[in-house]
Amino acid sequence: MTAERQLIVRGGRVIDPASGTDALLDVRVVDGRIAEVGAALSNATAEVIDATGLVVSPGFVDLHVHLREPGQEHKETIASGARAAARGGFTTICAMPNTLPAMDTAATIDAVVQRARNADCRVLPIGAVTVGRRGQELTELASLRDAGAVAVSDDGDAVADNAIARRAYEYLADLDLPLAEHCEDPGLSQSGVMHEGAVSARLGLRGQPAQAELAIVQRDIALADAAGAQFHGCHISTEAALAAIGDARARGLRVTAEVTPHHLFLSHDAVAGDSAELLYDTNAKVNPPLRTDADIEACIAALAAGVVQAVATDHAPHAAVDKCCEFDRAAFGISGLESAWPVVNTLVSRGRLSLADAIERMTIGPVRAWNLDTGDLRGLGSLGVGAPADITLLATDASFTVDPEQWESAGKNTPLAGHLLTGAVAATISQGRIVWDGRESA
Repeated sequence: MTAERQLIVRGGRVIDPASGTDALLDVRVVDGRIAEVGAALSNATAEVIDATGLVVSPGFVDLHVHLREPGQEHKETIASGARAAARGGFTTICAMPNTLPAMDTAATIDAVVQRARNADCRVLPIGAVTVGRRGQELTELASLRDAGAVAVSDDGDAVADNAIARRAYEYLADLDLPLAEHCEDPGLSQSGVMHEGAVSARLGLRGQPAQAELAIVQRDIALADAAGAQFHGCHISTEAALAAIGDARARGLRVTAEVTPHHLFLSHDAVAGDSAELLYDTNAKVNPPLRTDADIEACIAALAAGVVQAVATDHAPHAAVDKCCEFDRAAFGISGLESAWPVVNTLVSRGRLSLADAIERMTIGPVRAWNLDTGDLRGLGSLGVGAPADITLLATDASFTVDPEQWESAGKNTPLAGHLLTGAVAATISQGRIVWDGRESA
């Protein structure tokens, strides 16, 4: 008979928003599951992790990650992205389908599931809404769900055709899958490369207006409501779109949303830089673009109020060549898995979010948004007995300087390099296994 593998996380401040727990407690893990949470737990044969002075949280869950595999492994692989996730405190990540080929068949979904089996975190695939993500023909949505897709999306592009979007929501209502929409009307965005406003005018760059986001949000709220389906707004970035989502939720509609750390922290000024010489920083080129200070305030307020259920990184790694070029030609995207918690915790340290709310929006919030805690994943996002033993240890007062050259991700593209933030991930336990231990440096 194989002996039970036991682990005790001892003496930390356990914050589990799913149960409302906030106390100095121990957590016992047996064979990859939470077995007990209580005071002064002991077992002579268990491995002990000293969490004194640390916050013990459920493992973080990210609804929006680009892993690039298959087809663009020079930018990231499932293995390197999972290592980056573990270092960032994430134990579950949802992989977007804009791969080559797109994840638009049961076979491509299954291939990602198989490749991720031994990764340092759990990888849940998101299927494409349309074949090849071309927006012209719906995929076999039921077969994607049956193969393991937890949502569908054409992220990188909206499902721009109204009739196709409508049919998608009608099918998804029966399948009980969310459509995670990239909220950008291409007819309004007109290939804009940054936010349309004073900074784009100063730099002479094509701007993308806030109305491009609002138009798709309003359309999809209406289509999802008519079908009885769920609309999930990816990386919402504007005050007006957040207001529309808040109104829809107040009316009881099946609407959820996420915001990214960079939209909580950086404005379009980051493209120009803060010196007299204009920077044209391609690392700050992201879609949706960095917005205004008023939009940042709206994102923070919506997150704090629960209008937005999840912080999602939209981790979008690129090779250096994709960013070291003219701004118009540079790829959209910011690598965000390893800087997400320090950004969010810095907002906590500034009194903009409570610590419990910040952890909730990175754990049980996203799980409930997509109903992920079913089957073998029952209890996901919590430290409840029987839940998967996904645990993140946080040093909330530690200083953290963003240095992408030290990252596990193959993508070093971030406008946060050199920023001094507050908070670090001290250790990450995924399914009972320690996959990141940075306690000496935290």
